[in-house]
Amino acid sequence: MIGGVFIYNHKGEVLISRVYRDDIGRNAVDAFRVNVIHARQQSRFPVVNIARTSFFYTKRSNIWLCAVAKQNINAAMVFEFLTKMIDIMQSYFGKISEENVKNNFVLIYELLDEILDFGYPQNSDTGVLKSFITQQGVRPVTREEQTVITSAVTGQIGWRREGIKYRRNELFLDVIESVNLLMSQQGQVLSTHVAGRVVMKSYLSGMPECKFGINDKITVENRTKNQTDTSTNGSTNPSSTTATTTTTKTAIAIDDCQFHQCVKLSKFESEHAISFIPPDGEFELMRYRTTKDISLPFRVIPLVREIGRTKMEVKVVVKSNFKPTLIGQKIEIRIPIPPNTCDVQLLCMKGKAKHKSSDNAIVWKMKRMGGMKESQLSAEIELTPNDKKKWNRPPISMSFEVPFAPSGFKVRYLKVFEHKLNYSDSETIKWVRYIGKSGLYETRS
Repeated sequence: MIGGVFIYNHKGEVLISRVYRDDIGRNAVDAFRVNVIHARQQSRFPVVNIARTSFFYTKRSNIWLCAVAKQNINAAMVFEFLTKMIDIMQSYFGKISEENVKNNFVLIYELLDEILDFGYPQNSDTGVLKSFITQQGVRPVTREEQTVITSAVTGQIGWRREGIKYRRNELFLDVIESVNLLMSQQGQVLSTHVAGRVVMKSYLSGMPECKFGINDKITVENRTKNQTDTSTNGSTNPSSTTATTTTTKTAIAIDDCQFHQCVKLSKFESEHAISFIPPDGEFELMRYRTTKDISLPFRVIPLVREIGRTKMEVKVVVKSNFKPTLIGQKIEIRIPIPPNTCDVQLLCMKGKAKHKSSDNAIVWKMKRMGGMKESQLSAEIELTPNDKKKWNRPPISMSFEVPFAPSGFKVRYLKVFEHKLNYSDSETIKWVRYIGKSGLYETRS
């Protein structure tokens, strides 16, 4: 049976202390604080025995929950009880935090009296407990709720102040994508995805409302359906049919996305248009992730040949797969080599390559590379004889930057409306830039 239950904050201060049996004294509280919370080396075990007293503990965010027992009891039962206790508290007042525990200490004591009787766990079903402990927990007001309350009471927008004025109204929008790839030695794509961000810099006067449209598949399909319905009801327009086919091909499938709090989610769900009143200055409008129809900017083709136990030949070809009018920059390829390398002879068609012995790698750098081009590096590696186990080749990694979105993400339109100051969308200067970067871009060798 459990002798007592204590709840501490991250400093070791006792927030809740409930003793059920006489064999647990006040010194047990201090023993846990000194030997576990304030210990120089963090204990790796969830059960600690101090002076013939067992302490079973768990941690949630910055809160320690500890059950104490003098007798030899079932440890699994104690941890099941602590887990249930956390679930019950979360169902009453949400997140387990120091502020919430302090605000609801009366409720917590009442719950502890119900779920433990003389140290024996009793009814821990949340539904049953709520039927006779009807007290509502005190929940903190979230940022979203504060925004709604502020907007409802004052009519103001929490993320933007009124009275902002600029001589020239400008809007900068950056689509930044990180391409992640794992490719086999034979050129087969094993896994790939794009993690994208839409970053905006807003220098607009007043309280403007912006509308932002992208080539998401759902949006394009809706437009396609509307255009088809129009052409069916009226006369068929050949040009509209062509436009429909083109947009369907260039649509991208976004797997998941997150928006800044300024975005009106109700409009996005109904119209699939991103409508918002932007904060002043720089902010992140949205994040998204996509896994289909990704245009891989570069392909790395490795060829490794081992000549006996003391020599190795490495040949790496890099091909760019984008339009010839575009240029890739900041290109770096890291080719791992064995730790027992003693000498490396390098020859590259473009850029600079050098052997970094501290990293056990050949680093090949190119300032820029045009689209539909290829470049090659050759290396002769001399090895010292090694009786250890065979070297497992790590993948070749690559970093780069290209001026397009590899996922095919496109900004269809960006409109600005300001009704009070009455400046039009055509008077606003808008800039859109696409940046593709490498995330974890690897090819097995």
